Amino acid sequence: MSQVAYLLAATRAPQARIVGAVSAAHFVSHYYIILLAPLLPFVRADFGVTYTEIGIAFSVFNVVTAALQTPAGFLVDRVGARMLLIGGLVLGAAAFIAVAFAHSFWVLVAMFGLAGVGNTVYHPADYTLLSRHVSSKHIGQAFSVHTFAGMLGSAVAPATLLMMQSLWGWRGAFIGAGVLGLAVAALLAVMREDGAAVDVAASNGRAPEGPERWRVLLSAPILLNLLFFVLLAMIAGGIYNYSVVALAALYGTPVTTANTALSVYLLLSAAGVLAGGLLVTRTDRHGVVAGVGLVLMALSAALIARINFGAWMLIAVMGLGGFASGVIMPSRDMIVRAVTPPGSFGSVFGFVTSGFNIGGIIAPLAFGAIMDHGAPGLVFSGAAAISLIAVITVATRPRKLPAAS
Repeated sequence: MSQVAYLLAATRAPQARIVGAVSAAHFVSHYYIILLAPLLPFVRADFGVTYTEIGIAFSVFNVVTAALQTPAGFLVDRVGARMLLIGGLVLGAAAFIAVAFAHSFWVLVAMFGLAGVGNTVYHPADYTLLSRHVSSKHIGQAFSVHTFAGMLGSAVAPATLLMMQSLWGWRGAFIGAGVLGLAVAALLAVMREDGAAVDVAASNGRAPEGPERWRVLLSAPILLNLLFFVLLAMIAGGIYNYSVVALAALYGTPVTTANTALSVYLLLSAAGVLAGGLLVTRTDRHGVVAGVGLVLMALSAALIARINFGAWMLIAVMGLGGFASGVIMPSRDMIVRAVTPPGSFGSVFGFVTSGFNIGGIIAPLAFGAIMDHGAPGLVFSGAAAISLIAVITVATRPRKLPAAS
């Protein structure tokens, strides 16, 4: 069954209903991550602050998420995923609605910190719900749909937020975003599976406690997965944020061409996620799939760093890298799931996906310094090198946790 058919079956398949609801939450989480960027000029003008000051809101959101996501994962394992996911949606929505009524810039910063707290629950709760309620036969497709929904949230956020801004101003756009989160929270609140709540009592095992849970998180398989996520976030941070300016500085590529190439990269990345979801149902060699995808990403970036392609070839080579980056994502999630002990989905996924935030903090500084030092080619060759390092983390990972002493 394809991913599209899988979602269309939601009206009659309890598992697919869960995938739909959890994916809707992931859509909102990515929508909220993008929220400030398209509205930044209007928010900045209203509060009369500098770009550096407005950047504080981005930093606070990411730092809070990175610091608290692992504790949020522990909570998911202890008290259940569904209620915490609902709480995260409501908290984020309330924070952004509060921003709409704020007249102090520092209230905005504080509310972005609060939204960062809400953001901590998405990955641990989402992956826990999917792992508990979706059969092994369909779990790869479920991860694929979940990832695709998040990417879709990022893709539609700028256009829809600017549309709301044109109708109601930036404050109205924040309220509209908040209402979206509340609507998905309500969907999760009423969701049932065969007459029971989504987050049923049945669990995959006893959650580790005390020193045991830290032994799990600090084991070699989990730490290598954390590093894997950090490296993937750094690659994305370099390509997403700096490819357009790097191409202009390196080859004089027109902004429209460079932006088209980046758009194709993002679109084919989303398509690659769906293709990867089908692939994981046909093979259990997820490390091989991830490794091949990373090599193709490295090849694409290295070619762009060395060759001044024409417009169409540039778009094609960027598209190859984007498709490969999408294909590896379901395999990435399956690799984590394979080394996660019973009862630990929340804490493990919370811990390893904090790598997204760590990489998101490192990448702008590293690639920004590269551009400031007049070495735009290093944006692409650096992304290629990071991709190859990521191959090593996949190829050398232990396949299971060490036995308890």
